[in-house]
Amino acid sequence: MKYVTTDLTHLLHKVDLSSYKERVAEIDKAIKEKTGKGNDFLGWVDQPVDYDKQELAKMKEAAEYVRSNYDVLLVCGIGGSYLGARAAIEAVNGLHHSKKPEIIFAGQTLNPDYVAELLDYLKDKKFAINVISKSGTTTETAVAFRLFRELLEKNIGAEMARKSIFATTDAKNGALRKLSGIEGYTTFNLPADIGGRYSVQTAVGLFPMACAGIDPEEVMRGSLAAREDTSNPNLDENEAYKYAVARHSLYADYGTACEMLITYSPSLVQFGEWWKQLFGESEGKDGQGIYPTSATFTTDLHSLGQFIQQGTNSFFETTVHQNAYVRDVEIPYDQNDLDGLNYLSGKTLSYINDKAFQGTLKAHTEAGKRDNIVLECRKIDAFGIGYLFYFFERACAMSAYLSGINPFDQPGVEIYKKNMFHLLGKPGY
Repeated sequence: MKYVTTDLTHLLHKVDLSSYKERVAEIDKAIKEKTGKGNDFLGWVDQPVDYDKQELAKMKEAAEYVRSNYDVLLVCGIGGSYLGARAAIEAVNGLHHSKKPEIIFAGQTLNPDYVAELLDYLKDKKFAINVISKSGTTTETAVAFRLFRELLEKNIGAEMARKSIFATTDAKNGALRKLSGIEGYTTFNLPADIGGRYSVQTAVGLFPMACAGIDPEEVMRGSLAAREDTSNPNLDENEAYKYAVARHSLYADYGTACEMLITYSPSLVQFGEWWKQLFGESEGKDGQGIYPTSATFTTDLHSLGQFIQQGTNSFFETTVHQNAYVRDVEIPYDQNDLDGLNYLSGKTLSYINDKAFQGTLKAHTEAGKRDNIVLECRKIDAFGIGYLFYFFERACAMSAYLSGINPFDQPGVEIYKKNMFHLLGKPGY
């Protein structure tokens, strides 16, 4: 049984899968043979098979050291260098777990209040740092690393600080690789043929996950299962390609230019953030692309519900619907029943949440006239999150290639950096 199935029965517009048969087969071949646009960054395709087993063992050993010796792991990274790890940790461990160490993220913002608050919080904590950057010169991450490295050295001395810093970077080149060699940091490699937003199945995501008590081998088993399930170009069997074709058709054939990813769990909010970067940075080029946004139901039905139901009809919804949970809660019976909930006594929250999903889906399709794609999935544990990461990576590559877009570059991102460097007076800008 597949972990994810793509349900297109709630689409109001017709999507002709058969018309995509030849194009999908051609693109699938280009992905496998690495002949399409941006083929230098297709290493993620075979990562679940080809990943370095020795390095993974090294990660697990280092993670055990971190868990045994530190209260906090500070992960310094931005974009793909932190979103996947954060998404996985919150999805699998939840938002209010008691596992140690606490995982905190920095290097994704230049906001002084945020950074100062973290500096104050960590000054009396025993913390380690995992700095993640292929180049070592990404401004937000490099600024944070300089500040927190200084705090760490002040707290425990330079020698002990060296043992408390773990660097994930390019195997051979870059400022962080050079610094790691000078200081003797434990290092993990970011493969040259895998870009940041496709890197969660490398040390970028796996090491922080391991430090959070998530089995990285189980994550990779999930990704491997997804790779096997998504390697067949047959649209009747490949759920990721089916999803990619449906969203492309809604955009290209019907002009629906915005996709809202819907989940029914607060612990998946950061997964939505990871998904937005994956699709937004991969497809938003050449005046093209579906704008990716996300919402958490039923929470956001009390803020965005009115707009979704009756506002501008410019978007479609894709719901990640869990049909199994790791844990569940039963509603108790109350003698007075002042809240009128005794009709629910003995029922579980998973049952109620599912009925909320069904009622919302019916409202948005029948009354709201919104196209809905439903991705049915099982429980989101370490295996499940690994599967979902690869599922969406494969779907994203197919979707972008269907529009003739290189899914693996991001030329527009450099413009703000050049302007910022000029304003800051950086030499050469």
